[in-house]
Amino acid sequence: MRKLWLIFAQTATVVMGILFVLSTLKPEWLRSAPTAALPATIAPSLAAAYPPAGAASGAQRAGYSLASRRASPAVVSITASKAPSRNSEAQDPWFKFHFGQRGRGKEAARPQTGLGSGVIVSADGYLLTNNHVVERASDIEVMLTDGRQARATLIGTDPESDLAVLKIELERLPVIHLGTADSLQVGDVVLAIGNPFNVGQTVTSGIVSALGRSQLGINTFENFIQTDAAINPGNSGGALVDVDGNLVGINTAIYSRNGGSLGIGFAIPISSARLVMDALLRDGQVARGWIGVQTRELTPEFAEAFKLPLTSGVLISGVLANAPAAKAGVKPGDVLTKVGNTAVQSPAQLLAAVAALKPLKPATLALQRGEQQLEIEVLVGQRPKPQPVQDGER
Repeated sequence: MRKLWLIFAQTATVVMGILFVLSTLKPEWLRSAPTAALPATIAPSLAAAYPPAGAASGAQRAGYSLASRRASPAVVSITASKAPSRNSEAQDPWFKFHFGQRGRGKEAARPQTGLGSGVIVSADGYLLTNNHVVERASDIEVMLTDGRQARATLIGTDPESDLAVLKIELERLPVIHLGTADSLQVGDVVLAIGNPFNVGQTVTSGIVSALGRSQLGINTFENFIQTDAAINPGNSGGALVDVDGNLVGINTAIYSRNGGSLGIGFAIPISSARLVMDALLRDGQVARGWIGVQTRELTPEFAEAFKLPLTSGVLISGVLANAPAAKAGVKPGDVLTKVGNTAVQSPAQLLAAVAALKPLKPATLALQRGEQQLEIEVLVGQRPKPQPVQDGER
């Protein structure tokens, strides 16, 4: 028995030695040789160490390339042209005398062109993009990845969320599948698809680095998905998709000091974009609630100074005359704690909660006035439209 064991051990040692030498000096011999001829205990390990050429892992292969193939055809490039702004100085004879015909007057007469991206979300030809991509544009051209081009019609815009809806008239349009941003978690892989710097369609990958980003000063209503997938000028209005190719956001802005990507990009969740799109298609505008108050954070110092029996809520610092809140009896110094059934703890939460109310419908506000708890019914107004930004104001 001992002899047999020694023979087996020596044989196994020799075989392993031969395999080690071959794997080091002639690995192609092992890849081309059928593993079935090897001992059963060795064949599986060799098959894992030396997979057949071209046999990439199924999970790796399906990870990003499949999502890209599914989503990319529905992402388009947008060229928005604006009529040249009138420059009264350029027509002034004294201006022409000092600066000449080739001076600023001629430069100002050139049409302005902006580049961005968009996403086809309907077989009828409806597209989602950013408002700032098509703002004040007189002509909007859309180019698909298959080379087709079409002039787009502007259906509606919502500057406060920086979204716009376009429509093109083409047949057999590729349509992206709408996902849900609610299922996203920090660390999930996402792809950003667009036309950065007008170099052509580009796909970049990254992860969700934060959710619910607000108070950035980008839009009035902010609830951004933050990602480190590279987003650059020209990506605005493009698609943020998950690993299955489903649309989860509209790429909107980057944090940058030099105009390039620094690994912090922001996208509007598709849930918010869908609500805006539905409102624009149904009503031609996004009607939001408004009560007409000015707000501040409720600080512990203020609560202590005025001996308030609470530490959470939103301080009303001002009430506009003849606004719904003023008519309902809301006063400066009140602390608003609830809008309907929604608790509010910051001005941003209050803004979102009031905006979600239906105009011309009653709503209940819960207030703390000194030591009194009050409930006031208010007839919600419609939020006034923001004033358009004129050229040169940005």
